[in-house]
Amino acid sequence: MTQRLLMIEDDQRLASMVATYLNQNGFDVQHSATAKDGLQQLQQADATQAFAIVLLDLMLPDADGLDVCRQIRAQPQPTGALPIVMLTAKGDPMDRVVGLELGADDYIPKPFEPRELLARLRAVLRRQQGVATNADRVLRFGRLEIDLDARVIRLDDQDKPVTAYQFNLLAAMADRAGRVLSREQLMDAVKGEPLEAFDRSIDVHIGRLRAAIEDDPKQPKRIITVRGAGYVFAKAQDV
Repeated sequence: MTQRLLMIEDDQRLASMVATYLNQNGFDVQHSATAKDGLQQLQQADATQAFAIVLLDLMLPDADGLDVCRQIRAQPQPTGALPIVMLTAKGDPMDRVVGLELGADDYIPKPFEPRELLARLRAVLRRQQGVATNADRVLRFGRLEIDLDARVIRLDDQDKPVTAYQFNLLAAMADRAGRVLSREQLMDAVKGEPLEAFDRSIDVHIGRLRAAIEDDPKQPKRIITVRGAGYVFAKAQDV
């Protein structure tokens, strides 16, 4: 099934090449050369023309891609929960960490192979769709609810927006509540791919989840660190 993709990229030559390749591989690519136009396209898309994913360049002529990522995440659902893959010429690992902290689901540096980009996009979409198709149910842990069907996290009946990747990560942990899971196990459960060497991005996502669902993220009671082993999602909460 064709899925609509919004590419916000000012390099017209690169955008044309990527659009041609992705259009041949199951995507309907809409291109914006500026942040302003890209955000307008997102806001104007109706239910029949909704985007499935955003491919966002870090360096745009009228805005910083990180600011655009932040603005997308601030939108109401479903726009605010759209998967975002950042595309950038910068290779500094810190840029990747900042992007993940702001809500990006993946990050690919330029130059890149179109096949790798396609694989990354498909992997992000699989992660987003995977949990909801497992079962239509709500996981409840005290005041915390994880609605797998609606893909919504609620604390005290208040929605807690997170990225698609972070939702899947929390759902995977909740399905294994009480078990200590290493970073490798968590990455495998969410991505279905081996952990890249020295990839600590899982810690960034855990930090974002704690900010969303913990009463005090500095003293977490729901997602607990087990030093030298990984993380455990507490079975018993608010007791």
